[in-house]
Amino acid sequence: MSKVWLITGGGSGFGRALTEAAVVAGDIVVAAARRTAPLDDLVAAHPDRVEALALDVTDGAAVEAAVRDVVGRHGRIDVLVNNAGRTHVGAAEETTEAELRDLFEVHVFGPAALVRAVLPHMRARRSGAIVQMSSMGGQMSFPGFSAYSGTKFALEGMSEALAAEVAPLGIDVLIVEPGAFRTGLFSGDPVSAPVEGSEDYEETVGPTRRMVAASDGTQPGDPAKAATAILRALDADRTPLRLPLGGDAVDAVLAHLDSVRADVTAWEKVSRDTLLGD
Repeated sequence: MSKVWLITGGGSGFGRALTEAAVVAGDIVVAAARRTAPLDDLVAAHPDRVEALALDVTDGAAVEAAVRDVVGRHGRIDVLVNNAGRTHVGAAEETTEAELRDLFEVHVFGPAALVRAVLPHMRARRSGAIVQMSSMGGQMSFPGFSAYSGTKFALEGMSEALAAEVAPLGIDVLIVEPGAFRTGLFSGDPVSAPVEGSEDYEETVGPTRRMVAASDGTQPGDPAKAATAILRALDADRTPLRLPLGGDAVDAVLAHLDSVRADVTAWEKVSRDTLLGD
């Protein structure tokens, strides 16, 4: 039986690639986006398989209404993909409270609202999958990405607990951690305004700003191949909790885990000698 997908940020990047891959697999996709015009060609080419839905994931009432609408018309949502997002560059000191809160609305509170909305239907059917589009920046961070990684760390922490909660109910959770892929993530992205003394961050955050500006449109990763890998993981006998995508992501995640292990091991005795009575 064809699956019914609800994909946020469906108009471009990973969202569009997943929409196209799901259609090839014979499934039905409700592709949500703030602007639906970029989806017109897919809807026209596959009118029985692709629907465009105008949705701002930061609007809680709209999220609930959208899920009710999809379930009402299709009877179910088999796969939810929380993909809507953007990046942000700036030193932690430069990032304003408003900028940080806005990013959490898109990357954490929006996905959380969608998860809450779809879970009653998935629980009733004892099946379903939730795909959380994170980043290799959800496992480690870099100068200039404190806000972005902060949201992705939060998303991954929530998702790890969620996976344990819903696994007995037949629901899978997949956290996807891409590296550098040819999407629009770095095009027209917010950059925090400098604060007094920001030149002190030139050696650390400066290279990140320049990398983001220079790499837009030149990233090596192919979103179509990423979509194929995600579908393969969802169809596996055991869907992994985490799926890094791209050699850069795999290398970075493994190196980060080694670094964490080295720190914990080096300070293990001090850490353990903290019990009452020691």
